[in-house]
Amino acid sequence: MSILGSKALSLFVFLFQEGTKEGGELAEAFTITEMVKNLGWVALSVIIILLIMSMYSIAIMVERFLTYSAAKKQSREFAPRVAQALKNDRIEEAINISDKHKKSHLAMVVNAGLQEFRAHGQSSDISGDEIEASKRALQRAIAIKSAEFKRGLSGLATIGSTAPFVGLFGTVFGIINAFTGMKSAESAGIGAVAGGIAEALLTTALGLAVAVPAVWLFNYFTGKVDGFIVEMDNSASELIDYFLKNRSRQLRG
Repeated sequence: MSILGSKALSLFVFLFQEGTKEGGELAEAFTITEMVKNLGWVALSVIIILLIMSMYSIAIMVERFLTYSAAKKQSREFAPRVAQALKNDRIEEAINISDKHKKSHLAMVVNAGLQEFRAHGQSSDISGDEIEASKRALQRAIAIKSAEFKRGLSGLATIGSTAPFVGLFGTVFGIINAFTGMKSAESAGIGAVAGGIAEALLTTALGLAVAVPAVWLFNYFTGKVDGFIVEMDNSASELIDYFLKNRSRQLRG
């Protein structure tokens, strides 16, 4: 890909130099209006595909940003309140607090663990099966929430990796059209190849413009999800410790 790009760049530089010699025809040929007028059906198809990919990626970016922001905000509100409730052994209050923070990833995990713990609340002694059941409930909650957080990120990754190649497809056809125009006019003048160059430049630039933000945001959101998963794992471990300590106090009592 890099070799083809360097060859294309060399061709553009050569044509630019030739166009400069011909009295500034390049400036007229490379205006936005002239580019649009000279676009072929292949270039238009590529541009439409890239615009659709761009709109889809923007929708994912906005939706994921709002989702992660809401999860972070509600978790900050939830953590101290549920910690205080559990410190005072108020399980029902902790569950009610969890139910009120639907968008918090920590609330979902804690709620799943507390619900399982309460289901075994009638037992007077601690057992390995009871702890394992709570662990499984926490693991299921973490898996579900992790999948929710990752929803749409694969689309961003796909767009980020394929958009340059879609643009490159238009670039190749643009170069082909440039040489075809050169052959038809039986000259190397810039006017004969301006349309093909316009297609090549425009589709390449648009492909990169779509891909770069998608890759940046994919990496940023992936880091966010990894942080959320660590927080959920830590909360699950702390909750299991709480269950063990709670049951130990009951046994001593």
